[in-house]
Amino acid sequence: MVYVKAFVIGGIICVLAQILMDKTKMMPGRVMVTLVVAGCILGALGVYEPLTEWAGCGATVPLTGFGYNLWKGVKEAIDIHGFLGLFRGGFKAAASGTASALIFSYIASLLFQPKMKK
Repeated sequence: MVYVKAFVIGGIICVLAQILMDKTKMMPGRVMVTLVVAGCILGALGVYEPLTEWAGCGATVPLTGFGYNLWKGVKEAIDIHGFLGLFRGGFKAAASGTASALIFSYIASLLFQPKMKK
């Protein structure tokens, strides 16, 4: 049942992103930023945490989950460091995911030798 919940919530998030791309003139980059900001806002409102507990990776893996992770890191850092936590928390919370994405994409580029389109 855990897999079904993750699939449904992750699918709903992806469908919403696809609707944004199809029905508006937003470019994919802006849609991605919108999803991250939506995750931050939903995290601040207290809506996203129960969703992550219920749906697991279906809510944490999409870009809204990245935004929620940033919010959670900022909130914890503000509680510990005060105003400076506003600048430190997001970096600390997202560091491992960002570093992993960079490392694995570099390895993939070495293995598959991508070429520029002409």
